[in-house]
Amino acid sequence: MSHIVAVPQMGESITEGIISRFLVAEGSQVTEDTPLFELETDKISTDVPAGAAGVVTFTAKEGETLAVGAPVATIAVGAVAGATARAAPKAESKTEQKTEQKTEAKAATAQSGPAARKLLEETGADPSKISGTGKEGRITKGDVLAATSALPTPAAPAAKSSPPVPTKPAAAPAAPASTSKGVTRTKMSPLRQKIAARLVQVQQTSAILSTFNEVDLSAVMSLRKRYKDDFEKVHGTGLGFMSFFTVATVKALQKYPLLNSRIEGTEVVTPDGVHMGIAVGTERGLVVPVLQNCQTMGYADIERAIRDVAKKARDGKLTLDDMQGGSFTITNGGVYGSLLSTPIINPPQSGILGMHAIKDRPVAVDGQVVIRPMMYLALSYDHRIVDGAEAVGFLVRIKELLETPEKMLLGL
Repeated sequence: MSHIVAVPQMGESITEGIISRFLVAEGSQVTEDTPLFELETDKISTDVPAGAAGVVTFTAKEGETLAVGAPVATIAVGAVAGATARAAPKAESKTEQKTEQKTEAKAATAQSGPAARKLLEETGADPSKISGTGKEGRITKGDVLAATSALPTPAAPAAKSSPPVPTKPAAAPAAPASTSKGVTRTKMSPLRQKIAARLVQVQQTSAILSTFNEVDLSAVMSLRKRYKDDFEKVHGTGLGFMSFFTVATVKALQKYPLLNSRIEGTEVVTPDGVHMGIAVGTERGLVVPVLQNCQTMGYADIERAIRDVAKKARDGKLTLDDMQGGSFTITNGGVYGSLLSTPIINPPQSGILGMHAIKDRPVAVDGQVVIRPMMYLALSYDHRIVDGAEAVGFLVRIKELLETPEKMLLGL
């Protein structure tokens, strides 16, 4: 009895997946829960289990793109790996060995070029004992010369004596050609290929503009410094900057709901809640897990949720449910040291907020130059649905809330 392992259905929007790598060897003994292969889509990367116990045979190839439902492997249910191993072959007779050697020699000669065959005939060298360096193991003339140079040369017939002829010293061998202009080619991972195609698509189908502002984080940093220890004792999680930015963004989206909307045909679709995508960088590329209904979450809820999805993302454990339904995205290039950038919208969303590195800079406050911890903010938005005035107002609202965080705490 055989069990077929196919590309699983992972959501209505996903129609195919890429077999990025096999997790067990061909012919391995597996259990029902053994992960067989890693499947990548444009949204997630996940391990697909065997689903039955037995011996696995793969019917697809690594790197292959398959539709949902297409077979990837079969499991011989109840079979045991190695149970059908062939018996050891019996010892060959000397006659059989000689016949085999002659056959090998003929095959090797046939696999050599014309010049090499002629030289083989002249030297009497055994082609079966020469390792070919040509294409597909073919024996070249150079291979024959290299093999025969170690053989003793037959004595040459005596020649008549003649006066010595002066000879020139042998020229020094030419220096090897420089290889400094070489290149290294590395195949893009399937997930990276999907990300690249998706980013090009959104650039071609949206009218993306960006607007910028800056925020003084003195008040947020002071508040966090005073209460972060108490916050962790009470809630069991650290107090970072992301919760402040997330709460401020939620309140700004509630005031400017078109940035929380998307276009479907000729309609503007606005969800009832704010479903915040949090961009997380992983070894495989950028992924955007979603915090559903952020407008109902407190600071501790947001910190815990971000910590959990970030860990799942880096461990490759995100599910499709973790990735679906986002209405707006926050990305933090500041963790990599970015001072200013223009983030790309995550389709079908209409906006994305870019955070950047916090830097002490001189700013004018009440007519005096002071040093403050400043951050540049960037908002990329789809101009088909959002006007410039709304985009600027959105960033101004976030700036206002972060520079007076007590307003967020008081629900103002």
